[in-house]
Amino acid sequence: MYSSITQNIKVSVIPEYDVKNSFPADNRFVFRYNIVIENLGNDAVKLMKRRWLIYDVSFGFTEVMGDGVIGMTPELQPGESFSYFSNVILRSGVGNMQGNYIFKNLETLENFESDIPKFNLVSEVLCN
Repeated sequence: MYSSITQNIKVSVIPEYDVKNSFPADNRFVFRYNIVIENLGNDAVKLMKRRWLIYDVSFGFTEVMGDGVIGMTPELQPGESFSYFSNVILRSGVGNMQGNYIFKNLETLENFESDIPKFNLVSEVLCN
């Protein structure tokens, strides 16, 4: 597990290689990543945007930005958490991801960033 705390938001990530949906002969390596976001602060917050920097060792960097996560902009009261999973496809089978979320503090209405920790993506096929 990879975790970081920024601005009273804890983000934890567990990546895993998706053997069933990967096709190494076609340079298609699928990874699932499970994310837990915890509000450790005293104010309610709303996740507004995400920004990912995806690194594929043979193909370089790709940046992905968008509103919310999985079509949602969850609100977290103090002490609450939100979990979701998503997928990424690498062509080389080795890489990493990192990024940040933009939250709105629902008390002050100010926006702030929270880091998504850098995590490694390594296919099981290449480990054997």
